[in-house]
Amino acid sequence: MGHIAFINRSSSSPNNLISPLPVPVAEKKMALTLRSSSFIIPKDSRTHKTPEDSTSTIYYTQFRTAYSLRIRNSRHETQVLYEKESLFSNQKDFKGERLHALSGGLKIGSSVPVFVMLPLDTVSMWGSLNKPRALNASLMALKSAGVEGVMVDAWWGLVEKDGPLKYNWEGYVDLVNMVEKHGLKLQVVMSFHQCGGNVGDSCSIPLPPWVLEEISQNPDLVYTDRSGRRNPEYISLGCDSLPVLRGRTPIQVYSDYMTSFREKFKNYLGEVIVEIQVGMGPCGELRYPSYPESNGTWRFPGIGEFQCYDKYMRASLKSSAIEIGKQEWGEGGPHDAGHYNQFPEDTGFFRHDGTWNTEYGKFFMEWYSGKLLEHGDCILAAAEGIYRGTGAKLSGKVAGIHWHYKTRSHAAELTAGYYNTRNRDGYLPIARMLGRRGVVLNFTCMEMKDEQQPRHACCSPESLVRQVKKATKISRAELAGENALERYDEAAYGQVLATSREDSGNELGAFTYLRMNKRLFEGENWRQFVAFVKSMSQGGRKTWLSECDSGHSDLYVGFVDTRNQKSKVAALV
Repeated sequence: MGHIAFINRSSSSPNNLISPLPVPVAEKKMALTLRSSSFIIPKDSRTHKTPEDSTSTIYYTQFRTAYSLRIRNSRHETQVLYEKESLFSNQKDFKGERLHALSGGLKIGSSVPVFVMLPLDTVSMWGSLNKPRALNASLMALKSAGVEGVMVDAWWGLVEKDGPLKYNWEGYVDLVNMVEKHGLKLQVVMSFHQCGGNVGDSCSIPLPPWVLEEISQNPDLVYTDRSGRRNPEYISLGCDSLPVLRGRTPIQVYSDYMTSFREKFKNYLGEVIVEIQVGMGPCGELRYPSYPESNGTWRFPGIGEFQCYDKYMRASLKSSAIEIGKQEWGEGGPHDAGHYNQFPEDTGFFRHDGTWNTEYGKFFMEWYSGKLLEHGDCILAAAEGIYRGTGAKLSGKVAGIHWHYKTRSHAAELTAGYYNTRNRDGYLPIARMLGRRGVVLNFTCMEMKDEQQPRHACCSPESLVRQVKKATKISRAELAGENALERYDEAAYGQVLATSREDSGNELGAFTYLRMNKRLFEGENWRQFVAFVKSMSQGGRKTWLSECDSGHSDLYVGFVDTRNQKSKVAALV
């Protein structure tokens, strides 16, 4: 951890230096400029000068390479300088603080650490970091805002694309080193799904080419709907235990991948890499791909469709039906479940008094949801064995499917594999499965309020979050959260703050913000985000930015040449 000292350049008095600090001069510095006094408010009780009357510099001595973070308006400027090695190494009595603790006291023991998702294409198709200079500057800004760390997808389609067991982690090695340099932590997602075709997907990263070759020869390797539409997002869980991928089962392939990651990054696990989120389905979530957006297949708030028509899933359903003496129930999924964009009352299965509540409906849903739970448990069992003793947490992501939640059947949840109805808690079995293995349940839609949703969709994200919080509390599973959609407004942040507390269930152990991009660093968006991070650090208590901020924050990222004071702009990712 680096140390911090203040230098007030508005006075010639040597007493303005709180702690002596030799400052090396660098010819070129990375600068982030926030045109406001809201970011860090220096105090000088001895001179009683206002922020507008003085210019202050904060030197953060952690990195030898000098970077500066400059916050200014027309009359006030604050600068943060980072250096690689601590110059206070021999001053044992100096007490450093985290940068984000400067503007207010933290409520120790009740803070909720905030992570930020990195862009989906942080590592390029060629295995190297995308826009490393801009990424470096962005990480510096996040660190100064008080963010705990960042999250990145470790794409199967990038790392193992050259062939079975041929892994290329080099881009991720560079990222881990950069994250460590800034004193941040890293959450890594084992992303065994494709990128592209879902909400927020800004790039396309398919499954490894050699896997796609196997799929082209055997299309039943992927999920299939009633009309025969194949979904290439993720390997069907129906073949989890079959050697269909060049002699290995999908579970073995995932295990080998996670083992390779452990060996490559064993010196960082538990220290820099603090969490491994294990992908278990499309979008990395434990669910079926029941609402695919690609090619306009599904549109909100459609009920989606069951994904159980590949030959492996059909064989499993048939076997389960025969076991209970109901062979006719194993011929296929429900015939009256409708289509992707229909509403519950338009179907025989999901309507108020539909088939979902019959003996057949209960049998089918227990099998369909049970297969999903079994799939998740198998992958997490492998992950538990691989990462045991590394110090890194394991987590699993569950989707926040809040539309049609107010109906009796909860149709959209059922097609996704969550057997949650008016009469049955579908999240308690999931929470128990995760809790048994010590896996954090990461839940989405934490930012949503019922009143913001269209009435005809019968949404209730708030009730859904309360139900999941209660399930994790009963199961003694740790709960973490994410926002489902990109939001930058105070209302969304306020809702996350409200759901982060322990009211009506578990409090959040961490929150991961979706996502780092150019919009996040725009003036008002950045101000709101900084205030949100501070509030989360104080246990979800609402805090406001300083009243001194009348200039409206505006973050600038660029290079400052100290010889001629000319700046070169570095574009944000």
